[in-house]
Amino acid sequence: MRAITFLGSACIATGLAGTLACNVVGAAGKSHTTASRPLTDWPQLHSAIARDPDLEARIAKIVAAMTLAQKVGQMTQAEIKSITPEQVRQYYLGSVLNGGGSWPGQDKHARVADWVKLADAYYDASMSTDMPAPVPIIWGTDAVHGHGNVYGATLFPHNIGLGATRDPDLVAGIGAATARAVRATGIDWVFAPAVPVVQNTRWGRTYESFSEDGALVRAYAKAYTHGLQGRLGDDAGVVATAKHFIGDGGTENGKDQGLTVASLPALINLHGQGYYGAIEAGVQTVMASYNSWKDADSGVDHGKMHGNRELLTGALKDRIGFDGFIVSDWNAIGQLPGCSNASCPQAINAGIDMMMVPDDWKAFIDNTVRQVEHGEIPISRIDDAVTRVLRVKMRAGLFDGRKPSANRYAGRQDAIQDRALARRAVRESLVLLKNDRAVLPLKRGRKILVVGKSADSVPNQAGGWSLTWQGTENSNADFPAADSILDGIREAVGAGNVTFRENADGVNIADFDAVIAVVGETPYAETTGDIVPSSTLSHSARHPEDLAVLQAISGKGKPVATVFLSGRPLYVNDLLNLSDAFVAAWLPGSEGKGVADVLFANADGGVDHDFRGTLPFAWPGVGCPVPATRRDAAHAPLFERGYGLRYANARDVGPLSVAPPTETCGPPTTLPVFGLTEVAPFALYVSAGGAERAVGSDPNAMIDWPAIRVRTESGAKLVTWLGPARILARGSANSNLKPMAMADGALLFDIVVSQAPKGAVTASMECGRGCRGTVDLAETVAGYGVGVKRTAKIPLACFAVRGTDVANVDVPFSVSASVPFAAAFSEIRIVAGAAKDADALRCDGVPGGNRTQAP
Repeated sequence: MRAITFLGSACIATGLAGTLACNVVGAAGKSHTTASRPLTDWPQLHSAIARDPDLEARIAKIVAAMTLAQKVGQMTQAEIKSITPEQVRQYYLGSVLNGGGSWPGQDKHARVADWVKLADAYYDASMSTDMPAPVPIIWGTDAVHGHGNVYGATLFPHNIGLGATRDPDLVAGIGAATARAVRATGIDWVFAPAVPVVQNTRWGRTYESFSEDGALVRAYAKAYTHGLQGRLGDDAGVVATAKHFIGDGGTENGKDQGLTVASLPALINLHGQGYYGAIEAGVQTVMASYNSWKDADSGVDHGKMHGNRELLTGALKDRIGFDGFIVSDWNAIGQLPGCSNASCPQAINAGIDMMMVPDDWKAFIDNTVRQVEHGEIPISRIDDAVTRVLRVKMRAGLFDGRKPSANRYAGRQDAIQDRALARRAVRESLVLLKNDRAVLPLKRGRKILVVGKSADSVPNQAGGWSLTWQGTENSNADFPAADSILDGIREAVGAGNVTFRENADGVNIADFDAVIAVVGETPYAETTGDIVPSSTLSHSARHPEDLAVLQAISGKGKPVATVFLSGRPLYVNDLLNLSDAFVAAWLPGSEGKGVADVLFANADGGVDHDFRGTLPFAWPGVGCPVPATRRDAAHAPLFERGYGLRYANARDVGPLSVAPPTETCGPPTTLPVFGLTEVAPFALYVSAGGAERAVGSDPNAMIDWPAIRVRTESGAKLVTWLGPARILARGSANSNLKPMAMADGALLFDIVVSQAPKGAVTASMECGRGCRGTVDLAETVAGYGVGVKRTAKIPLACFAVRGTDVANVDVPFSVSASVPFAAAFSEIRIVAGAAKDADALRCDGVPGGNRTQAP
């Protein structure tokens, strides 16, 4: 497959440790090239915020007067669901955060005033302690594409879309608008920008990256940080965070929280680029990463980043010169050997200054005080951490004696919105991949048929980190200050000229002048968005409904323009062949009308808004692409990074070869489904009485429903059935388990029965609505005994002969039961070859077996 290139704005990387260069287009359309020679060591950088001797003397005096408990309290961050203002006062807490999908009073539609009221309460509590000099609290939030947790806030395009704009001035403006929205809710710290240089787009967080090119990420990290922080300390700025240090975008197979195998020069010259830009702009906090690092040159495995003193302290603080503070990620310290969510001297000694311990904060404080008293943590390390925390708080103006509600933006509904800026960002982020016969721009006054599941779906165009963590469990009603793409099309050509049918049923294509299909990925965030190594990057394999809708409208004599929503470039040759024009719209956010601005000509037939976007990542031409640093002729991109058509230079792409739908990228040995220590592209849910609820990844999460109860105990999910119900795991998209089935794969899960069943217990594997295979487990589970850990092994073939389409599985694990029954489930996975094990279930209709119970 030949690569298609565009000689416009582009970024070039000449190897892991080679020269990085990027042609960046500013707001005025002028371009400049940023470049740097390969570094041989970590660079010493100069922050835009210089050290202030008077401020340092003031900090030293405060720290000297603090007790050990007060110091450790300042190093502790708790989730707002788990701590009251009174506890903030009692334990001298340094920080709180709201996780994705967490709101004041746990009200999804909490008003701006509700946020400010809670912020004031925490602030008042922090200032009413018995400390000689009370230290104000700082509140952190994941405002990663606008203030996404807040009802009614503007959502900007995710970072991957901003990377397509080649406009750092625009990025800075979005940072400033986000900061105003955050200050409107009384919050003063943002966990953004994310600055990974993603090399494998299987990673479910790819959309949080600006580009696969380090130079572009550096430029945008600098601009975004400037925008967020502004003149740090005034009403319009917030504390920014560069995350996640370091190498999270380079994990093997793009696995979230996985292993990054890279040389030290690769960390310095590629993965470090975003931090250099952010630190030069004065970023005040850095978040450590979940990933591990193995040195590709020496072969030394340095383990989890949260325990890596060489990089956190030696590189980031000592060599680069970062003088803000390092914050841990959500319960990440518990992943270090010998640590738990409530205890980890290794992470503190490595250089973490503030611990994000959402629910275990009290035990963490107690344990850390004891560890200092016993000499496991030097008091000098504690003093350094507290000094850094206070330095950031003082620089941010938190010691000015003003409540969050005193900020000039506090409580203002208008401050959480900047719809015009977001609409502009959408226009500039769109990348035109194909425009055969110049079918775009579409003329106004014509009859338009709009199809596709995402045309009238704000949740789909917003993606993850939008009101909820994964971006799921939302509807258009949850976004009152937003417009869908369909809204924009209706505005552009008149509602009377637009007909919408999600799947094109019941319409005659001949009645229309053109068809617009709006298709793509559905929302996901970290973990559930990962594409496993055995799967191709074929979008149609995970979302066959999109292929079906394009097949229904293509070739009927009317031009078809496809708008493709995604958090990453995907293999879409089949969709491209069915489309006359194809637009990569990424995840545009709340302002869907920005898409129509570019698709249509103006009333005079001219163009008001041409396409400006260029690809921040190369677009795959094969179903099994390789990481950016390993590309070869056999895995050449279809469209190179920097490609993007304009109306003036449109040319035909022509027909493309299409890989067979059964193609895989190699048989895996194990596919994790769920485990408290194993990240997998699935999430747990409970279902009863027609309702469903996410269990979540929080190990302390509890669910109490009339029909089912879920607790976390000893690394397992303890499920008690109080009525007919089920627990299940679902992916964000369908998974092709056919290679695993052909390799004698089986569904495995560890189970400890605490109350033996007397009624039905079944396991099922599902493949969409009305598609499932079910296996009776009642006799098998009853035979396991109470209190004994066993491993259930159900061959995939057992599900297949009972109706599961193993090539399109969306629910790989489901256990349904009636009362009474209680059991703990853990380490749910699919393992190749396990169907041959002697203790695997034998199933009717499957060669070699005629029963559904363990021998």
